[in-house]
Amino acid sequence: MTLQELQSQALQLPISDRWRLVQSLLSSIQQETLVFSSPTPSVNSFASLAPWTQSLIGVMQLNAENPPDIYVDYLEEKYS
Repeated sequence: MTLQELQSQALQLPISDRWRLVQSLLSSIQQETLVFSSPTPSVNSFASLAPWTQSLIGVMQLNAENPPDIYVDYLEEKYS
């Protein structure tokens, strides 16, 4: 089956089934991406998380800077 055939069949599914398919695919992609991009032991702990929880991984980016410092910088720039 080609990608185009698979896509055509997937688009014929009811919306609830398509959502489940999307969540399953994203979870699979995230797991494979985490395994190949991060050799840390914490990757194994992600595998035990529920798929909806795994979908939140990487949503928030942590900066080296302190978040209150970023906000203070923003306010200084805005009001100066």
